[in-house]
Amino acid sequence: MKKKRKLLLGDEAIAQAAIDAGLSGIYAYPGTPSTEIMEYVRISPVAQERNIHREWSTNEKTAMEAALGMSYTGKRAMVAMKHVGLNVAADSFINSAITGINGGLIVVSADDPSMHSSQNEQDSRCYSHFAFVPCFEPASQQEAYDMVSDAFELSEKYHVPVMMRITTRLAHSRAGVDMKAEAEPQKKIKLPDDPLQFVLLPAIARKKYKTLLSSYETVRLDVRISKYNSFRDDRKRDLGIITCGIAYNYLMENINNRSLRYPVLKISAYPFSNDIIREITDRCKEILILEEGYPLIEDKLRGILDNGIKVYGRMDGTIPRVGELNPSIVAKALGMPPTDIREVPGVVKTRPPVFCKGCGHADTFNALIEAIKQYGPGKVFSDIGCYTLGALPPYNAINSCVDMGASVTMAVGAADAGLFPSVAIIGDSTFTHSGMTGLLDAVSKNSPVTIIISDNMTTGMTGGQDSQATGRLQNICTGLGVDPAHIRNIVPLKKNHEENVTVMKEELEYRGVSVIISARECIQTASRRKKNTIKDH
Repeated sequence: MKKKRKLLLGDEAIAQAAIDAGLSGIYAYPGTPSTEIMEYVRISPVAQERNIHREWSTNEKTAMEAALGMSYTGKRAMVAMKHVGLNVAADSFINSAITGINGGLIVVSADDPSMHSSQNEQDSRCYSHFAFVPCFEPASQQEAYDMVSDAFELSEKYHVPVMMRITTRLAHSRAGVDMKAEAEPQKKIKLPDDPLQFVLLPAIARKKYKTLLSSYETVRLDVRISKYNSFRDDRKRDLGIITCGIAYNYLMENINNRSLRYPVLKISAYPFSNDIIREITDRCKEILILEEGYPLIEDKLRGILDNGIKVYGRMDGTIPRVGELNPSIVAKALGMPPTDIREVPGVVKTRPPVFCKGCGHADTFNALIEAIKQYGPGKVFSDIGCYTLGALPPYNAINSCVDMGASVTMAVGAADAGLFPSVAIIGDSTFTHSGMTGLLDAVSKNSPVTIIISDNMTTGMTGGQDSQATGRLQNICTGLGVDPAHIRNIVPLKKNHEENVTVMKEELEYRGVSVIISARECIQTASRRKKNTIKDH
């Protein structure tokens, strides 16, 4: 049968490849730039026909653990998240390398250099190295597709999870991808041969850790790794270039069809053999390292390369230490004129992000600003979601946004220090992701905090995915021990402004834990729902 060809985002190529490789379940929490992986599988007719599990998880930790549970049964699983989500899943991710896997398990971590929609630009390759987990870093959509099958096979051969690290530009750009003619069958249930494999008691964990270290040294020689790391020699040996993943494309944009004939080492899979490094260092006087994200390879190779060889990269300033790579940066590092990137005309003005017209978050903030005005500024802790825009004019209403769920716990800590009132404002999806445990802390200590859950009944910032909180917030807060008399429900509409201000003022004065649920459907999901209703009729 002939291969099929399809135009796919990098995220979609990974999702399609997983389906074609016999995937039985995918687990994820939405986060740009990884969201489209799960969304592609969710709407796939093949995934539906094959009954592939494809429901959103409450957070990245639960997603990682559920995927590990599917792997326990011998079936192939994938978990997808953005780079900061891997922080949430780190406990289970790192320990899964020690337990090992049964069915193949791929962890996709989508990094966001330049922080287009993130709090930092951390490099997930550091996690793979830290956990002794093999890592694939595709340079193209086709390579991303091809790597998935190899990653599943590598995972099952060495009984370890495998990471796939992508970045925003690959995740959200399209290219033609040649796909398998038909999907592989799913694996059948086969439980681990060792009934104690997943029991990390210290005596067992010590033995398994030694096995992990040994297999990590072996895996670097496996063809499924080595075939993605290639060295191309050339006659101009004053400079050799080591390039990783998508950075390879920026290099090729500059040297293709030109008389530049540098030796190039392309690295797209880790761990790699030291021999491949010597192939280029033994030939060249100087080395330029191009990698998207942290100077991970540069840092680890400097002890080898500094021995009489000049090294250029992020660490010496040849490449900017922060932000994304692009062809112009690479051209400058090569001593070439920058590639033609047209400047934005002066008539085009930057437009800061604002709440959608009619957004319930805006009405919630308007009520809060009036209610808390008498206490002075600096008393509102917030979180990650659309409502973080409350930090900007005209609201200027929040004083923190650190990580998922931190609004509640920071408010608790500030109250412990004597700040009053101490207020947290958090979204419904973020609350169930990471805010519930903070609320339990507050209840246990009877902290004088006011928690405002701005409930738009969806995961709005990433496109309107289902929220695990919808219809459950009242019961969750009651179950965590909040006094029902201090669980207040309001509807954020202009006509309810005075009533909402009154409720907020009452709860701000309460010297215990209070929760205000400010609930109104996201204006965007409401609009889509109405359009779909009209179409159905």
